[in-house]
Amino acid sequence: MTLPRVLLINPRITSNARFPLAVMHLAAALRGRYEARILDGNLDRQLPQTAAAAVREGGYAAVGVSVMGGPQLPAALAVSRAVRAAAPGLPIIWGGYFPTLCPDAALNSDCMDYALRGQGEQGFMELLEALRQGDPGLSQIGGLSWRGAGGVVHNPDRAFSSAPLSLDVSYDEVDEPQRYLSTTYLGRRTTGYQAALGCRYRCTFCGVAAMFRGKTALPEAQRLERDLRGLRSRFGADSVQFYDHNFFDREVDMQPLLEVLARLGLPWWCYARADALLGLSPSSWALVRRSQLRMAYIGAESSSDTVLRDMRKGTRSDQTLEVVEACRRHGVVPELSFMLAPPHDPEGETEKTFAFIRQVKRLHPGAEIMLHVHTPLPPRRLGEGRWTPRDPSLPRGFVFPDSADGWAQKSWVDYWCHKDAPWLSPALRQRIHDFRTVLGCRFPTLTDIRAPRWQKAALRAASAWRYRLGRYDQPHELRWLERTVKLWDPQRHGL
Repeated sequence: MTLPRVLLINPRITSNARFPLAVMHLAAALRGRYEARILDGNLDRQLPQTAAAAVREGGYAAVGVSVMGGPQLPAALAVSRAVRAAAPGLPIIWGGYFPTLCPDAALNSDCMDYALRGQGEQGFMELLEALRQGDPGLSQIGGLSWRGAGGVVHNPDRAFSSAPLSLDVSYDEVDEPQRYLSTTYLGRRTTGYQAALGCRYRCTFCGVAAMFRGKTALPEAQRLERDLRGLRSRFGADSVQFYDHNFFDREVDMQPLLEVLARLGLPWWCYARADALLGLSPSSWALVRRSQLRMAYIGAESSSDTVLRDMRKGTRSDQTLEVVEACRRHGVVPELSFMLAPPHDPEGETEKTFAFIRQVKRLHPGAEIMLHVHTPLPPRRLGEGRWTPRDPSLPRGFVFPDSADGWAQKSWVDYWCHKDAPWLSPALRQRIHDFRTVLGCRFPTLTDIRAPRWQKAALRAASAWRYRLGRYDQPHELRWLERTVKLWDPQRHGL
C-alpha cells in the first residue's frame, strides 16, 4: 500500500549542524501512516530551491516546517514562500517555538496556513487526517491555530504528553547522518541527543516555559542506554551534547540515567540548574564524575535576587556562587548564562552583574560566561480570547511585532536571541561589547580547540591589565588580536 507523503523541513539556523531532532520526531510519529521526507537547511544551502522542486513533483499531502524565532525565522519564511509559489494549494503547517509563542504573528503571513502550538507530534497527525477528510474537526485539535470564516481561531492548548519519549527516531530519514557529528571540546565525534522533555520551571524569558507550561518527563534508563550505544556503534559517537531543557530534575529520577552514562563513559554537556546541582548527594556527585560530565550550562541570569524573583527563576544569587564552587570541586566547568540590562534599570543592573561575574571568576577562573540581554517574552495566547499576563518590567507602550515578517527584521531577530533590546542606549551597548571583549580575551573559552596555546596566552597577556583595573572602554588592541586569533565563539556557534 502506498502511503501519503509529507515533506518535513528544518530551515537553516546554524553553521554547526546537529541532528534535526524536531522533524525527526515528527517523522517517527507519522511512521506507518505517512511517508515522511526530511529536508535540512543546515546541510542544504539551497533549501528553498530543493523544497520547491520537491513539491513540484507532486504527491505531498502537506508540508511541515519547524520554526524557532531568531535567525531561523527568515529562513522559514523563505522556504515557505518558495513552496507556496511552487504549489499554491499545498497546506503549509508551522510548528515549534515561534508559532507557539506568536501564533497570531505566524498566521499574519501569506505563506503558511496552520500553526501548531506546544508539542506537535499528535496534533500534526490529527491535522493531516482532518485535511485528508476535507477539514472536519479542525476545532477539536488541541494546540491548533488556524484561519476560520470569522478570522483566526485558537483552539485550547494541548495537554502535556510524555508519549514522544517512546518514539523510535530513525537516522536513516536524514541524508548523510554522519555529517551531524562533529569535533568539539567534548570529543572528536560529538552527537546531539535529547533524553528528557520539558522543564518544571516557568522563567519569564524562556520559550521552554511557554512550550511545556511547567511539565517535564524523563526517559527510562534502558532507552537512554540503547540509544547512546546505537549512536556509538553506528556513527562512532564518542561524546554527547544533551538538548534536554533541564537534565538534572529530581535526583531520584536522575540516578539511573547517571548510572547509564557512567557505564558508557561518553563525555557530555547538558543544561542544569544551580539549585538542582546543589541538591545532589555525594553518591550522585560521584556518578557525575564517573560519567564524565565536562560542562553544565547553568542559568545564573542575575546578581540581584529581586531580578531573579521577577523573572520567576526560582534560584538565588548565592546559589550561583555555591554551584560554581561545587563544580570546581567535582571537575565540571560551569557555563553560566547572564541576562544583562533588564528594562527597569539597564545600566545599574548591568554594572552589578559585571562585578558579580568578576566574583565568579575569582572562585573558578575556568567558568565559561555567556552574556545576553534580558528580553521578556511577548504575551502568549492561551486559547481563544485568553492571554498570559504582559511582563510588568516592559516599558509602558512597548509594542511587539504583529507579523512573522516583522519578527524577521534584524532588530527583532536580535531581541529574540537576547542580543539587543530597544531600551539599551548606544553607550550601554558599547559598554557590554567592551566588557565581553576584555573578559573573553582575559579568559579565552575552553571550547576553542583550534587556536594554539600561544595565541590564547597572547590574548590573556594583552588583556590582563585592563581586566585587573576594570578598564573595559575602547579595547581596540584586543579587537585586533581577536580578528587575528579568530577564537571559536560558543555563544554564536554553540559547542
